[in-house]
Amino acid sequence: EKAFHPSVVRFFFLQAHYRSVVDLSNEALLASEKGFNRLMEAVKIINEIAPTANSSQPIANRIIEWKEKCYTALTDDFNSPILISHLFEAVKWIFQWKNGDEEINIDELNTLKSLLNGFVYDVLGLQDLEESNSEKLDGAMRILIDLRNQARKAKNFELSDEIRDKLLSEGIELKDSREGTSYVLK
Repeated sequence: EKAFHPSVVRFFFLQAHYRSVVDLSNEALLASEKGFNRLMEAVKIINEIAPTANSSQPIANRIIEWKEKCYTALTDDFNSPILISHLFEAVKWIFQWKNGDEEINIDELNTLKSLLNGFVYDVLGLQDLEESNSEKLDGAMRILIDLRNQARKAKNFELSDEIRDKLLSEGIELKDSREGTSYVLK
């Protein structure tokens, strides 16, 4: 029905154990995209949570137990579906803290941030949709601008103009100034 970001597809495949049959359907990918977006929203929100000064031993114990469950899932034949289910336990907590239903101190918050980022980005290899797309676009545009500038220095104005015109036809306008060349998405 539509194109899916590579991280969404990766998340989809990680939700099934590698020895099981995968139901590759539009509905399954859409559901996976919804779950992926919720997980990534929680990863973003955890950085906005204001910690309290109080120490809450039950939360610290809950985080320790959660960490052990996550590592157990990984050592159990890299059971990524179980790991993801445990990640969604943390997602539930994050939204509770955001809404003020519970409190968490700075040490607990930093521990959970570190663990969550490690599991999401390092272990599962997922990427934020906005960051990955904009970083790749910026990198590709730097290359094209460098090639165009080299063509201009070599007085190959035909190639320089062709690069500018093709980018413009794709909705990307190049702006030349004394400081250099920049681009704007139209």
